[in-house]
Amino acid sequence: MTVLSSPIGLKSIIKSLVAFSIIVSSATFLFYQGQEGEVPMAIEHGHQEMQVQVAAEHHEQLRVKEAQVQLTAELPDASKEECNWSTGQWVYDNVSQPLYSGLKCAFIFPELSCDKYGRKDVMYQHWRWQPHGCDLLRFNATRLLEKLRNKRLVFVGDSLNRNQWVSLVCMVEASIPDNRLKMHVFNGSLISFKAFEYNATIDFYWSPLLVESNSDDPIIHRVEYRIIRADRIDKHANAWRDADIIIFNSYVWWRKHKPEDEGHVWIV
Repeated sequence: MTVLSSPIGLKSIIKSLVAFSIIVSSATFLFYQGQEGEVPMAIEHGHQEMQVQVAAEHHEQLRVKEAQVQLTAELPDASKEECNWSTGQWVYDNVSQPLYSGLKCAFIFPELSCDKYGRKDVMYQHWRWQPHGCDLLRFNATRLLEKLRNKRLVFVGDSLNRNQWVSLVCMVEASIPDNRLKMHVFNGSLISFKAFEYNATIDFYWSPLLVESNSDDPIIHRVEYRIIRADRIDKHANAWRDADIIIFNSYVWWRKHKPEDEGHVWIV
């Protein structure tokens, strides 16, 4: 019995080995098939990642370019900054007409208007300032009034500021020929010009020392002994408290012109 049973056992072992080999081969085949399927997926996935990365980089480049364009638009032209308007020369311009007439401007004091005093030679009005290396744009009253729409500009100080104010309002007034569109007000220390169409006001307020003093009268202000109340400014400040833009001038009134004037300025 023992001799007969041996071949049967050997066959069983051989069958088992063959079956095991088939199973292993099948598993190996399926494994490699899975790997081959994953390769295209990995390649496709990597391609998608590359596309996303390229798109992100392109978007970032566009964002940087837009920022550069915006920055360039906001920054002033460097070549314009190089122009120094304070260095130049007076040149004669016989083409452009003066911006206003001294005979027509209501704000020029008679003693300061050469035309009103009968001067025949008015060609001096054709001289204009020419900076070195650049050109000054001609004054545009309409553009200024647009900037001052619903605003109040006030010159505060002495005759220096008053002359600047007179020059400015004469140029502006000449651009508004209809008297119904403008108003002039003289009220002691305050002189006012108003352009109704723009609701724009350009004023001058006489206050040579800014603070209270005995030189505050716009007509009688040349006094032998000047008295200054250095801590009092409210009286004058009330006249320009609501101003949007203020241009001050004062310094020359604080100077002692001669040594003997030492006792002629009193600060209280």
